[in-house]
Amino acid sequence: MRESIRTQGLLHSVQQILSHGVITMLAVAIAFSLPQAAQYILYEWWPLVEKDANLLLATEIGLASVLVLLFNFAKIVWGNRQTVAMAKLTALAYARNERHDWLSRRRERALVKRLSAARDAHILTLTGHDTFVDERSPLRAALKTAYEIRVMLVNPVGKGLRRRIDSLPPEITLLSFHKEIEASIAYLAELRKSGKKVTLKFYEHEPFWKVVVFGDHVWVQHCHTGYEVKHQPEYIFALQHRNPREGLYVPFYMHFLDQWSQPCHPEYDFATNELVYRDETGNECRRAALGVPINGNGVAADLPGPAAEKSVLALGAMPAGAGSRMPD
Repeated sequence: MRESIRTQGLLHSVQQILSHGVITMLAVAIAFSLPQAAQYILYEWWPLVEKDANLLLATEIGLASVLVLLFNFAKIVWGNRQTVAMAKLTALAYARNERHDWLSRRRERALVKRLSAARDAHILTLTGHDTFVDERSPLRAALKTAYEIRVMLVNPVGKGLRRRIDSLPPEITLLSFHKEIEASIAYLAELRKSGKKVTLKFYEHEPFWKVVVFGDHVWVQHCHTGYEVKHQPEYIFALQHRNPREGLYVPFYMHFLDQWSQPCHPEYDFATNELVYRDETGNECRRAALGVPINGNGVAADLPGPAAEKSVLALGAMPAGAGSRMPD
């Protein structure tokens, strides 16, 4: 972590030196060109303007247009000073609206490429499809460089998920959510096989924030009732190394850690497709089937009878003929 901070500090210093050098060279060039420009205007251009009324009118219109543009630009810059100051105070590094076109995706990928390799990644989301499965996800490839990945997904058979589905359009069904969760678990299982330390937990309540903490940046989206998360604005906040108290990076990071540390959220066992519940001291107290088929297996083979029956009933509760449109 410290090495990444030092590398970013060095790159920032080099960028500052180069930008100051370019500004200095530009100022020197303008200063040395002033005598020649003044001589041309006074002795060549102005005599032509005095003899031609149309040229004089064109010159006046052109000069007035340039002045209008300069004054408007100065007004915009002066008016945006407070906005820039507030964005700097909140450590806002990037923001986009629901329009996720190729230009916004390119900018987001460029931001991810500038990030140094992170050891840890913390993800609090709904199904994880937009982060893990979607090929257009800018974080999909970046997560492969992380060693420890902590993920929290919504419980596929919890009441919070059903309330979320009830608020969404009718073409988005419980089955489509289950398919996305299954694909996310399969992706995380592949990361575990490649040597990553992956821990997956499920939360019961209705989702409110989508938070992705990767290195020194955090991606945030609001899970608004009645709208898919992918249609919500996205904000990226950066860690202020000189003053971590400033910005929204630390609050959202602490929000994830607070959710992660609550013992009521069960941990997923990739080997048995079970949810492991623990008490306040961290000791295992019981297990339950996930209730979503993983690789064609809806119920773990070594589950006791009542738990297996409960999982089968949960799978059978899916609406018949459900649509295949994918949510967030």
